[in-house]
Amino acid sequence: MKIFVEGVGVLGPGLCGWQASQPVLAGTAPYVDAALVIPPNDLLPPAERRRTGPSVKIALAVGCEAVAHARRNASELPSVFASSAGEGENMQAIFETLAADAREISPTRFHNSVHNAPSGYWSIATRSMAPSISLACYDASFVAGLIEAGAQALSGEDAVVLMSYDAPYTQPVHAVRPISAGFGIALVLTANKTSRSLAELEIGINRKDGASTPITIAQLESMRLGVPAARGLPLLAALAARTRNQICLDYVAGNQVNVAVHPC
Repeated sequence: MKIFVEGVGVLGPGLCGWQASQPVLAGTAPYVDAALVIPPNDLLPPAERRRTGPSVKIALAVGCEAVAHARRNASELPSVFASSAGEGENMQAIFETLAADAREISPTRFHNSVHNAPSGYWSIATRSMAPSISLACYDASFVAGLIEAGAQALSGEDAVVLMSYDAPYTQPVHAVRPISAGFGIALVLTANKTSRSLAELEIGINRKDGASTPITIAQLESMRLGVPAARGLPLLAALAARTRNQICLDYVAGNQVNVAVHPC
């Protein structure tokens, strides 16, 4: 399928938004490791904002950035949320409660633990009543989200915003499912080229016949391998370089997704 990118958002250690991260991802500026800083989101009411965990905050931060970059109205856009981990902090708190003698689960903890919690907070923050889907596909969650959002863009009449995000679990879950950092990517995708289009993506699924495309910066390559949402970094690097490129992303069941990037 052929789709177009109108807006990008990114947030991770040393990557503070698309504008600041472009020269780093393009290889024209050095990567400087730094702690993840999630910008405050004033779109949520204070009570809702206090309840949100890292996954929700990351998803909303990158989604708002991508939509603003595309100069779109978030309330009008269908959305796709893709995460391997979901809301780990609340799940961990529920596990600890269930393992104790008093097993009363907080309703607030429960409704924040479900996989589509970021979608709910997005609809509150943006006042969106557009369709939304939340999915998980283990380490291939970003790729699954890209395919879903691209298919929706092709079959619909408007742009679609994809938000892919992960945050580390706490112990002891982290020991069996390590995720190295909080990280998020968002893309606004359309079926047709517009004056705001940054690049055309030509996406195909094939049997895996080679290695996935790495990142040449060692710290970012470690991030790519350590965070499922960061599997999309090679695509962001290709968009930042603004040159024709071909990248390969690992998918499921021995398949690979090839993405040809053509700058507009």
